[in-house]
Amino acid sequence: MQFDPPHLAALSAVLRLGSFDAAAATLGVTPSAISQRIKALEDRLGTPLVRRASPCTGTEAGLRLAKHAEDVALLEHRLSRDLALEEDTRPTRLKVAVNADSLATWFVPAMVATDDILYELEIDDQDHSTEWLRRGAVSAAVTAEARPVTGCDVYPLGRLRYVAMASPDFVARYFADGVTAAAAALAPCMVFNTKDSLQHRWLARFVAPGLTPPAHYLSSTQAFLDAAVAGLGWGMNPEALARPYMARGALVPLVPDSALDTPLYWQVSRIMAPALREVTRAMRAAAATHLLPPLSAD
Repeated sequence: MQFDPPHLAALSAVLRLGSFDAAAATLGVTPSAISQRIKALEDRLGTPLVRRASPCTGTEAGLRLAKHAEDVALLEHRLSRDLALEEDTRPTRLKVAVNADSLATWFVPAMVATDDILYELEIDDQDHSTEWLRRGAVSAAVTAEARPVTGCDVYPLGRLRYVAMASPDFVARYFADGVTAAAAALAPCMVFNTKDSLQHRWLARFVAPGLTPPAHYLSSTQAFLDAAVAGLGWGMNPEALARPYMARGALVPLVPDSALDTPLYWQVSRIMAPALREVTRAMRAAAATHLLPPLSAD
């Protein structure tokens, strides 16, 4: 089935910007024209594509079709450039799933190195980011999963090192006699969200299995650091971000030599891989600079 490019552009703009008026302004047409294009697509497919609310959101079919349109645009852009068919300086869009700690530590330099790409990021835990690939919602993902998703290529990036840490006052209050199982069961920890298992993995490995301490939920990498410094709780922070805080004594490790490394991988749709060669190269280069090397088994 062939789709009219202006119709696909209208759908993508509505779902990206959240309104028919904003899409019309971006594409240089009237809101009525945008509405007609969306209706033509919906009539052809026999299913709604846009939930008309404030903001507008996509149905499952609408999101898949908009993603397809953006992939086609990226492929065509790369082909035109590679064959020197025309000079197209317009950036193309790329949807990527990435965990918040990667975004805060090494991912942005990779984005900067590919300045003809407009990134649309889906922030999710590294243990769950491949679900975005399986649903076809993104073209690539930073993930902790080494096994490739069906239809994807996988590249080891390196290891992001986490250290369990807290403020000296917090340690003195809760762990005066050491990080025992009894103390760890009572000391408040910090958790990024319900998908975050780092704190429990660290407890099971270095303290005792099955502990369920009281937890604060803070869905922000910087908030984790700020809250730990303030004495709200203990948490697993990326060593690279926490190093300045440890250097001035604002944070201390709970247990010496108890770092937890999370291997990270770049998974990219095999269909999109040729068009994303430069992006993949930039991701691997930035990871090599900021992450610990992959284990030899990777």
